[in-house]
Amino acid sequence: MESKWQIYGLLPDGTYPKTLYCRKGEGIGELLRGLGSKGLSYPVMAKPDIGQRGLSVRLLADECQLILYASRGRVDFLLQEYINYPLEVGIFYYRMPGEEKGHISGIVGKEMLAVTGDGISTVESLLRQNERYVLQLSALRRICGRKLDTVPGIGEMVQLSPYGNHSRGAKFLDCRDRITPRLETFIDELCRQIPGFYYGRLDIRFRSWDLLESGEDFSVIELNGAGSEPTHIYDPGHSLWFAWREIRRHLDILYAISRANVRRGHAGMSCGQGLKMLRDYSRHEKLISR
Repeated sequence: MESKWQIYGLLPDGTYPKTLYCRKGEGIGELLRGLGSKGLSYPVMAKPDIGQRGLSVRLLADECQLILYASRGRVDFLLQEYINYPLEVGIFYYRMPGEEKGHISGIVGKEMLAVTGDGISTVESLLRQNERYVLQLSALRRICGRKLDTVPGIGEMVQLSPYGNHSRGAKFLDCRDRITPRLETFIDELCRQIPGFYYGRLDIRFRSWDLLESGEDFSVIELNGAGSEPTHIYDPGHSLWFAWREIRRHLDILYAISRANVRRGHAGMSCGQGLKMLRDYSRHEKLISR
């Protein structure tokens, strides 16, 4: 039940996309004025302020799509600058309270859902040749419509989902070999500027690995905290046993950080508060999944 809008407010200026907070039921005139005040132009990303697993995230190409999205919305949402850098990763970071330096414990690379044309097959036929993409067909028919009936040329790549989300068709790859001292230093310096942040995953779009290590041409599109998954476990090359070990390892780290913070005077969540949060989220998820 965390607010993305409040989390963006904790990040250093210039490290995340330009973002407009929109209340459900807000008039289109007010939305358009807000877009102008933020210097946002189409396409824009729309996402629930409190979200989960990419539900109700859309790339809006024009004002008509914005009007439709806003009219159907049942929760507060964000309109956000579309960051069109070619690469996206999730970098898992942790730092023990009181320690000077944090660590990267995992990196997941994301391959967006796309097909490459052969000059003969329709987009839908190409999708059916991939056992992962078949699972997305019903959603893609709803979102892409007649685009699935087109025949891309030989070697032409057609991207069907710009979302770096597992449930939206992205393929996750374990990129821990990309962890370098330079990258760890930059991520540590960035995360130490975020108040109270000791554990979680930064989803980052960027131009190149060299520039990212230098802190250039990147944008933090999501910052996830204690509820984060070490999503490199979803690399198809990993076993279930590997995934369980990594989840256990990260939960051990999270527990140690939580205990350390309690010793430093921070109050923990009560059982009643936790149960209320789960009930609230169950109700909220039904709203954003429609």
